[in-house]
Amino acid sequence: MASISQECSADTLSSADLAELCVELLAGIAARDRDAFTRLYRLTSHRVFGVALRMLCNRAAAEEVTQEVYLQVWSSPARYDSRLASPIGWLIVLTRRRAIDRIRSDRAAFERDVRYGAMARGIDRDFVFETVQQRDERRTVLCGLGLLTELQRESIELAYFGGLTYSELADRLDIPLATVKSRIRDGLNRLRSAFAMGTLR
Repeated sequence: MASISQECSADTLSSADLAELCVELLAGIAARDRDAFTRLYRLTSHRVFGVALRMLCNRAAAEEVTQEVYLQVWSSPARYDSRLASPIGWLIVLTRRRAIDRIRSDRAAFERDVRYGAMARGIDRDFVFETVQQRDERRTVLCGLGLLTELQRESIELAYFGGLTYSELADRLDIPLATVKSRIRDGLNRLRSAFAMGTLR
């Protein structure tokens, strides 16, 4: 059985032992044990960084997201619930959320730049957006993301706002290509239905 006092790496531990050790370390972090935090970081940061890098395709951004995840872990270790996920699973969820936040932020910055450029040139902003994607489809996606499941929302955000192809999305999320297509198809169908019924304005 692994314990905090043992010096071991993630590569030498079984999944069960790694999970047990991480739970102990999170308990230590909750008690403000900096050594426990350092050990958790050394054991798990390569996985967190790997997920962030696959989603963002930018090493500097992935490093920032990794730092943000561990700052959150240090600030709120009690939010981990072993009934819902393993420690690694929890860290991956935090990473994906942070990466998606980064994608949204980059998208918002891009849209601000587009609006500014359009106004500076006297061009209607919708003309600019129509060169990227159809106006009605974009409006539907932006208005209706809150209606989707978390998995559908993640896939559609990465596809529409991250500019990923189905194949790239499958690689980023480490899921089958057919699953990616199904999630996006079902999510868009839900959005279009809501739009047709007048739920979205």
